[in-house]
Amino acid sequence: MTRIDIYSDIVCPWCYVGKRRLERALTAVGGDLHVTWRPFQLNPTMPLDGMDRSAYLKAKFGSLEAFGRMEEQLLAAGKDERIPFAFEKIQRTPNTFAAHRLVWYAAQQGKQGEVVETLFRTYFLEGKNIGDLKILTHVAGEAGLDQVEADTFLASDQGVVEVKGEEAVGRRLGISGVPYFVFNGHISIYGAQPPDIFVSAIRQAEKA
Repeated sequence: MTRIDIYSDIVCPWCYVGKRRLERALTAVGGDLHVTWRPFQLNPTMPLDGMDRSAYLKAKFGSLEAFGRMEEQLLAAGKDERIPFAFEKIQRTPNTFAAHRLVWYAAQQGKQGEVVETLFRTYFLEGKNIGDLKILTHVAGEAGLDQVEADTFLASDQGVVEVKGEEAVGRRLGISGVPYFVFNGHISIYGAQPPDIFVSAIRQAEKA
């Protein structure tokens, strides 16, 4: 079995593109492949209620124009991967820690892939605030989890220690940006690479 650990953040558009490209590689390769999503907060000091997206983009990229140039690349990549990014719908950049806790919880319920996909769609296509626990509860229901149980989980402090622990592992690996893919614990790839790069990494991991 080939294990693939993906360090990502829900607010990272290249992580969504990378997810699609990896999925194409997995389809091409087939076989026994196990994907696990790991947490990595791009903005760990983000206020719990997030911040205005325009203010965030200006602070991060220096100007909205600078982000606009990257946005063009993302829209083109999204089109190739059938992701209709709707950046204009996003009003707030959220704190993603609770979303990462939900992803961790979903793994315990066998629904991690479904929750990750629904989170990306909810944020990038619908522009909803995935830092809001009510939105996260709705995401859980859409992904096939019991909404009442997910709501209870999100309102608790379950998963906090575990998610922080997984993030710490990523930092120890030297990860400073995402998406970051680790194959069988020893072959690493950074960025939303083309599917053939992922296929090569999987083949290499199988032989090692």
